[in-house]
Amino acid sequence: MTIRFLLAIVLALGFTQKPARADEPLPSINLPLEDWTVVAFAKGFLQEEYRRIGTAEVVLVDPGTHQLSGSEAALLDRGGLALAQRMMYPATIHKANGIDASIVWLSTKSSPARTPVLALKDSPIQTVADLKGKTLGSSRVSCGWTSPTEILDTAGVPLDTKVREGAVRFTNIMNAVATTNALLSGRIEATSTHIAIAEQAALWTSGQVKAIGRSPEDGVYVNYAGRVSYFAMREFAEQHPRAIRAFLLARNRTMAWVKSNPDEAAELIAKGRRVPLEIARFGLLDPSSFVFMEGEPSAPAAVNAVKSFQAWYLAHGDEILADHHLTDEQIDAFIDKRFFDGGEYSVY
Repeated sequence: MTIRFLLAIVLALGFTQKPARADEPLPSINLPLEDWTVVAFAKGFLQEEYRRIGTAEVVLVDPGTHQLSGSEAALLDRGGLALAQRMMYPATIHKANGIDASIVWLSTKSSPARTPVLALKDSPIQTVADLKGKTLGSSRVSCGWTSPTEILDTAGVPLDTKVREGAVRFTNIMNAVATTNALLSGRIEATSTHIAIAEQAALWTSGQVKAIGRSPEDGVYVNYAGRVSYFAMREFAEQHPRAIRAFLLARNRTMAWVKSNPDEAAELIAKGRRVPLEIARFGLLDPSSFVFMEGEPSAPAAVNAVKSFQAWYLAHGDEILADHHLTDEQIDAFIDKRFFDGGEYSVY
């Protein structure tokens, strides 16, 4: 049972897991490499849960989400991953654009600390109102667009879209390193990102940037769009629900262990993710963290979250959702209720 860094190979070759018939155990399973799975793998929680259902090998695959936005959907669609993690908004965009996936886990609500609008520390820009006529750069299908869209709308300086002229220009940059370089070089005046991501945390912890705006506590991002989801291809979820349940059981075990052992957990994350210890600890303990969140047990609450944020962004000039969005019936089916409270494969 090994950790493998397979992103480039998987994307290039369209690698797929060896198939198994319905109700038969998978010989191996590819799961996303992220902070909690690194801990779960090191402690043996993932391997133990999968051995119970007859799966001999667990492989952690780097989904490359922070290197190239949307890559996790390609991996999922080609069979390179059994499950993928994204915030609710990009997961829904993937679904609306045609990927036949189901949400099998959803977090509780987000936090105002998670995805602030950032400017350089020594910039004269002090508030988001000061961005009028200036440029914000981030990835379009991500929280780097959804969070600042609400923040800037609330401040009366909305982002430009293809269907609505705004007060702040938007530049789509799909690579996290390129976004950081653009901000540091002055090509953009602001960005918005998850500051707990290892690639971005150093900007924050080193004091190079400041938060000039945060999502409102009672807003659409915190309560709906900024929730974390795990989703799987619908066919895979139908054929291998026990494989998904094993993943969720291992996650619950890991969350409980991490709460009691944060220092050891940070060391395992630093080693497994190849990041400095202080960055691993920040991503684990800071209020901006999004990997170690509690799950939303209620399927109706999950359905309401998708319906609520989609309606808000449609009403506020989201041209992507205007072209492709989910009906109420599609949203009801998008949430696989078997994995929520009362469902056959629930872990609640």
